[in-house]
Amino acid sequence: MICWLSGVFMVLIIIKVAYKLSIGWDRSPTCLIGKTTIVTGANSGIGYITALDFAKRGARVILACRDRNKAEKAKNEIIAQTGNPNIFARIIDFALLASVRLFAEEINNSEKRLDILVNNAGAGGLPETTTEDGLNLLMQVNHFGPALLTLLLIDLLKKSAPSRIVNVSSIAAHGARLDPTDLNAWPDSQTINYCNSKLCVTIFTNELARRLRGTNVVANSLHPGTVRTELFREMPCIMKEIFHAFLYVWCKTAEEGAQTSIYVAVSKDIEGVSGEYFDNCRIAWLPPMPKMARDESVAVTVWKKTEEHIRLTPEEARL
Repeated sequence: MICWLSGVFMVLIIIKVAYKLSIGWDRSPTCLIGKTTIVTGANSGIGYITALDFAKRGARVILACRDRNKAEKAKNEIIAQTGNPNIFARIIDFALLASVRLFAEEINNSEKRLDILVNNAGAGGLPETTTEDGLNLLMQVNHFGPALLTLLLIDLLKKSAPSRIVNVSSIAAHGARLDPTDLNAWPDSQTINYCNSKLCVTIFTNELARRLRGTNVVANSLHPGTVRTELFREMPCIMKEIFHAFLYVWCKTAEEGAQTSIYVAVSKDIEGVSGEYFDNCRIAWLPPMPKMARDESVAVTVWKKTEEHIRLTPEEARL
């Protein structure tokens, strides 16, 4: 029995080492002095690491977070670690479309440029709750809110071109059961709800890339890997502890998970690349982009339904 367990343990160690060696790392020497960046969900996890990396490159970094205390703490830590004083905490709550509009208004009024927008904020395991806007909470936090933010900042991104939009999706999109004509529907489970929201992120990104052709603004989505973050902090306690145990053994650290976001945001190797789906600092090939995300007719439907749900006004519809 002991011999058998030792063998299993050794196999698991070999698999884990092989997995770690396969992780892609961004090696781009890109300088961001004079550039302005926004990272949503930047107070922890891969958002924090992404913002920290931009700060090290000399960027003006806006931390877009829901919790003011956590945002200020993250800002102070990044300034202390990098010596870059141009780090700013701003509040946004994707569960409230009014908050998204207020944040975008503040940015458009205060910032002269926006070179990189990283839509990193997201959640999983949220309760089946309808927001004040009448929307599926998880779908609003993961898709509707970030989509609205992007559209409201699009003129600033165009003005600053070449600029980049980086949307954090997930391999979970392959498990979606999405009805493109009813994005606000309640699926059979929280898991499917999460998968649907992440598929919407990739579909919307691809249509955004098509609509931005010729503007020198690119948009790409990515899978960060399975990362040990606070993404599923709203899970029931027992499930959360089991899930965290799994993450601790098998998954990426936040630093490892942030590498693809950083790569897509700054690498000169992919200048002009748009409408792609990345994993491990390369265009994903196993598995590739979900099939539904490559269907342009589906993308148009998702785009139109998204505009309806976020109540995009004629003045806000710039694409």
